[in-house]
Amino acid sequence: MKKSLTKVTMLVLMLFVLGIVAGCGGNAGDGGGDAADIPIGINCELSGGVASYGTNAYSGAELAVEQINAAGGVLGKQLRIVKRDNKSLAEEAASVSASMVEEGIVAQVGPLVSSNVQACTPILMESQIPLIAPAATATNVTVNKNDKTFDYIFRVCFIDPFQGTLMARFAKDDLNAKTAVIYKDTSSDYAKGLAEYFKKTFEADGGTILTEEGFVKDDRDFKATLTKIKTKNPDFIYVPGYYQEVAPLLKQARELGITIPIGGGDGWDSPDMLKVAGPAALNNSFFTNHYSSQDKDPKIVSFVDTFKAKYNKEPDAFAALGYDSVQILVQAIKDAGEADPVKIKDALANIKDFEGITGKMTIDEQHNPVKAGVILEYKDGNQVMNTRIQP
Repeated sequence: MKKSLTKVTMLVLMLFVLGIVAGCGGNAGDGGGDAADIPIGINCELSGGVASYGTNAYSGAELAVEQINAAGGVLGKQLRIVKRDNKSLAEEAASVSASMVEEGIVAQVGPLVSSNVQACTPILMESQIPLIAPAATATNVTVNKNDKTFDYIFRVCFIDPFQGTLMARFAKDDLNAKTAVIYKDTSSDYAKGLAEYFKKTFEADGGTILTEEGFVKDDRDFKATLTKIKTKNPDFIYVPGYYQEVAPLLKQARELGITIPIGGGDGWDSPDMLKVAGPAALNNSFFTNHYSSQDKDPKIVSFVDTFKAKYNKEPDAFAALGYDSVQILVQAIKDAGEADPVKIKDALANIKDFEGITGKMTIDEQHNPVKAGVILEYKDGNQVMNTRIQP
């Protein structure tokens, strides 16, 4: 059941919610339902720095809700989306959560990035409303500083240690890299986490990290550092970060004549990578991801075809993770037998062998899914699945 909010949360509401509500407008996905429906909040980055992630995840979630409602809904009720834009800002994400809790949501999907989820966590924990993070991969999203699991925070994506380890092993085993350079976003916990586990695994498997370099959010000129890296003559460069910085970085690397393989994490997954870097610069680059739209699994083919028909674009991993977030929430509501937030939380914690678009998953004791990952490769502007790696 929902508890009344404390003075801290009410202050968040007072500071932000008027602007949020005024700016959201009204449509079928923005509240206004009745007691016969089940309101679920979708708190996404629909504008701002990582809008590509949020808009695609929202499309996936919206598609899932439409399909579920068309099939009769859940427990005889229709799902109702309460949609809000957090503008890619942590403080906005928190205020959005506070406002949606007051509107009576039974669960929240999103935000996408780890820092924005963490900003929402105190509000959702206090209000006893479960949050499902589609793509927040930082290890401390679902646990506190003492490694205790947050009761109401879950995710459907794998975590940073897993994908950092995947890329290190791929670089060593598949690309035969003996030396590597790490060039990471030092302003991002996400990137630092990937770099940490890449380094740990690469060195444990006998590889050598020649040097570690850094950039920060909104950097656009990487040539001086790339020139320095080129003199090290590495076999592989690992670039954990988000697409806004990585796309121009890769373009500049190729312009400087750096032709060796370059790899990264799921933060690379955006159409803007191709728009900014261009197809030639992306050749011989690889990144860890949650699924491939090229997978021939019948359920993935059906999802891709339906998504493309509705939105006229290919569903990236964020679209698939948004879709899976709603579907696993619906499974939890069915398992709970009612749309009660506390019972939904308990049901989510006991999910086993859930068949999602991004793979079969079982929720572990820290509310992370045990699931496979994939390595995608860019070939002439197309993302091609190179290999699938089991946990």
